[in-house]
Amino acid sequence: MSTEITAPDSINTPSLIPTLPGSTYVDETVFRVEQERIFEQMWFCAVWAADLDKPGAYKTVQIGRESILVSRTRKGQIRAFYNVCRHRGVKLCMEESGQAARSFQCPYHAWTYDFEGKLIAAPNLTKMPDIDRTEYGLVNVHVREYLGYVWLCLADEPPSFEEDVMGAIEERLGDLRAIEGYDVANLSLGRRITYDVKANWKLIIENFMECYHCATIHPELTEVLPEFADGLAAQFFVGHGAEFGGDVQGFTVDGSEGLERIPGIDEDQDRRYYAITIKPTVFVNLVPDHVIIHRMFPLAVDRTVVECDWLYLPSVVESGKDLSASVELFHRVNQQDFDACERCQPAMGSKVYAKGGVLVPSEHHISVFHDWVSSKLL
Repeated sequence: MSTEITAPDSINTPSLIPTLPGSTYVDETVFRVEQERIFEQMWFCAVWAADLDKPGAYKTVQIGRESILVSRTRKGQIRAFYNVCRHRGVKLCMEESGQAARSFQCPYHAWTYDFEGKLIAAPNLTKMPDIDRTEYGLVNVHVREYLGYVWLCLADEPPSFEEDVMGAIEERLGDLRAIEGYDVANLSLGRRITYDVKANWKLIIENFMECYHCATIHPELTEVLPEFADGLAAQFFVGHGAEFGGDVQGFTVDGSEGLERIPGIDEDQDRRYYAITIKPTVFVNLVPDHVIIHRMFPLAVDRTVVECDWLYLPSVVESGKDLSASVELFHRVNQQDFDACERCQPAMGSKVYAKGGVLVPSEHHISVFHDWVSSKLL
C-alpha cells in the first residue's frame, strides 16, 4: 500500500483556505438541491441486510424527499420500492420497520401488493380487466448488497457502484483486498445506537474527515490513538491506519483488552484503526476485533439522523461477552463530535459567517469534499 501524502503542497498553498459559505448549511433551497442531485442520484446505504431476516420483513427509509420500502421476498431476495400506493398515492407502510404476513395492503382503498411489488388484489379488480397488474405494481428502486448492507439508488440510471462505493474504499485503503479480510458481510450486530443530530449533514462529514479537533474534544480516542493528539488526520495518507498506543491493548474506552480478533486481517492491519468515507453519507471504521458503520439520513437542512452499528464476529455476539468497553469508546466519540456539530449549526446563519470560515493545513483535504458538493449544486 502507498503511504504517499495526499494533502496539498504546503509550500505553494496558503495556510488558510476558504470553506463553503455559511448559507449552504442553512438554506432550504440548497438542501432541496442536495436531495435531488446527491441523495436521490447516488448509491445510498440504507439497511443492514440481516434486519430483513425473513420474507415480509420490511424497513422504511427516507432518501432525499422519498420514502422507500425495503423488504425480503419469499425467495429470499431483497427488493425496494417507493413507499407509495399506485392508486391514490397513500403511504403504504407508516412504521419504520415491521413484518408483513402475506402482502402489503394500502390502508385507504385496500390495493394489495405481493413482496415482488406486483398488484395482486383490489376492491372490484376483476371488473377492471384492462389493468396491467405489473404496470400498476409498486415502483422499483435499484438494489445492491455489499458489506452486509442494502444500498439503494433512486436514479433512473444509477452510477457505477464499483466506482462510487467500492472505488471509495480502494482509494482510501489503496487496495480492495485490504477490507476483504474483515469479512464485514458476515459479522454480527453487537450494538446499534441512533443519534438525532441537530446539524447539517455536511458538518458531520467535515468533522469525520479531520482530526484537528481530536486533542480538544476526544481524550479517550487520543489515548488509544496518540497520533490523533497531534491533529494528524489519517485521511491524509492512502492506506494509512492510525497505530494504537504502546500500552494500549485494544480499541476500548480505557485501552483494555478487546475481543476476539477477526481472523482474516493481515498482521500489518493489527493494532491499527482505518477510517473510510463513502459519499454521500457513510463512514466505515475498521479495527482488529470489530467494524463500526455510520449511516447518515439527512432529514432537514439542520437535522441528520445517524445510525451507528458495531459489528463483531458471530461467535463474540453469540457468547454474550461484555461489549461495553468496546462500544463506549466510539459512542463517546460520536457524542463529542455531534455536540461539536450542533454547536456549529446555529452560527452557520450568522452574518459574520456569510462567506464561510477557513481550513488550516491539516484540514485542507476537506476542500476536496467542498469542491465535490459545489459541483453537485451547479
